[in-house]
Amino acid sequence: MREIVLATRNRGKLLEMGEIAGEFGIRLLPLPDAVQLPPETGTTYLDNARIKARAGHAATGLPVLADDSGIEVDFLGGAPGVYSARFSGEGATDVENNALLLKRLGPTRQRGARYRAVLVLTAAQGEWTAQDTWEGEILPSPRGEGGFGYDPLFFVPALARSSAELTREEKSRHSHRGKALRSLLRLLSEQSG
Repeated sequence: MREIVLATRNRGKLLEMGEIAGEFGIRLLPLPDAVQLPPETGTTYLDNARIKARAGHAATGLPVLADDSGIEVDFLGGAPGVYSARFSGEGATDVENNALLLKRLGPTRQRGARYRAVLVLTAAQGEWTAQDTWEGEILPSPRGEGGFGYDPLFFVPALARSSAELTREEKSRHSHRGKALRSLLRLLSEQSG
């Protein structure tokens, strides 16, 4: 597999994951405009990633990589979790989701959180999965201009910056999605090598 379709309309994910795939000699292709992915009706990250990967593969006949990821906040019992993208409602913006997260946290000092990513690659040859996490804390207000989603609120103590303050290279090396994608692509390389 030298070309894989990424089942997302999120340009940030395509850029971020495309750079990592390039390290393995794989080119990530954008999802064709004509392909409509079904709603994410699963109750787990794995369910949602499978829904997108299988639908994309069925529509294109090509290998399709899908991820579902979210932020899990300890004080909120792991929420928003699988509902991270639509935390403040369907079609919510990053700003709206971040504002609701800060409102729900209030003044608490319990701000531990993690990003979690689950990836599914569906192809004619089979299906592969990988997952990983990235530990951090929720800041009291947004910091940084990079990234997307909850990145301006996700503080990484080991790097003393928010995810939105990291360079793309730093984020790629440390993030939940970056680690999961490298694991998946290493597995593919070993099986085909």
